[in-house]
This record gives sequence, structure tokens and C-alpha cells, in this order.
Amino acid sequence: MPPDDTGVGHPKPHLLSRREVARSRLFAVEELELRFANGAERTFERLTGSGNGHGGGAVMIVAMPDPEHVLLIHEYAAGFDDYALTLPKGLIDPGEDIVSAANRELMEECGMGAQRIEPLVELSLAPNYMSHRIHVMLATDLYEKRLPGDEPEPLIVERHPIEDIASLLAREDFHEGRAIAALFIARDRLRSERTHEQWW
Repeated sequence: MPPDDTGVGHPKPHLLSRREVARSRLFAVEELELRFANGAERTFERLTGSGNGHGGGAVMIVAMPDPEHVLLIHEYAAGFDDYALTLPKGLIDPGEDIVSAANRELMEECGMGAQRIEPLVELSLAPNYMSHRIHVMLATDLYEKRLPGDEPEPLIVERHPIEDIASLLAREDFHEGRAIAALFIARDRLRSERTHEQWW
């Protein structure tokens, strides 16, 4: 079958109906009735934002205080009812671009700003039932600056060698897939840049 306009060989299923079945302060649950190209009909549920003004997505920051280390934060993860080690991240406020949002979150969560912030990749999370995407940003040339954030308690900030991701993966508190992917992508980008500089 030749690829269609989605580029994957299947036309998108036809939406028969869509309705909201639940809503909280942060999330809404939608039920979708779909008919696929082969005639099969299925009901899907998906989690969406609840329209609270944060429609611009989110950012996750790989912040480098020096060429060898990355900043990680310990924060309470309600989904696991435990503390987790991860990268600083947060929602993009209305009117913010991704660079401004990344710098603000970095100042709020790590007490650092960045002279240079560049996008690395855009990642999804559980795409079978969520439309959420996060912009992964690489922040370098850091300087001290703290902004008040909305965290309920001060976050513990940790420096870790970016070349030693293996030891992070061995820790029980480091398990967020997006953070793991972001570190590997950032590490490979930095390796490539160093190789290019040495070549020239």
C-alpha cells in the first residue's frame, strides 16, 4: 500500500464521535469512537489538558554547569508517591516561548540561568493515550539566579557526569523515560560537537 499523507501507509481512522467523560483540575479524559480503514470500530480514551491556560506544552532542561556535568533535581513524584531524580522541567506559561520557559524553570528549580539555550528534541509520553509533548532544551553558560517557583519545598540539586549515565540507570530513584532519553541525546550531541571541533 502506498503511503498516505501521514507517511506510514495507513489513512487515519475516521472519528465517529468524541465526548468528555471525566475532568479534574489538571486533566480531562476524552472518549473517541473510531472507524479504521478496514472497517473495524474501536473505542479509545485519551488524557488531555483541562484548558487551565497551560496549552503551550512543557520543557525539560539538560543544564550543563560545566562541560562534563549535568544538573538533576530530586522532587516528589505523586504518581509513585516517592521522590525521584530527574531533569528540571515545567509547563510553558501563556505568552512564553520555549527558550524563555526553559530559562525560567531552570532559575526556579536549580537557582541557575543560562546564557545559551537551544532545542534538542521534542519527546512524547505514552502516545497511545496522551497528546502531551515536551521540548528538551540544552542549557550552557550557566550563571546563578533564582526565581520563586511553585514547588511546595526546596528542591535538592545534584551534579552528575553526563558521560556516566550507566550509574544513573542503576539507581532506584532515576527512572523517568523522558529524562533518560534526553540525557543520551544531549550526550551524543556534545560528543559530536567535540569531535567536530577537534576535526577542524
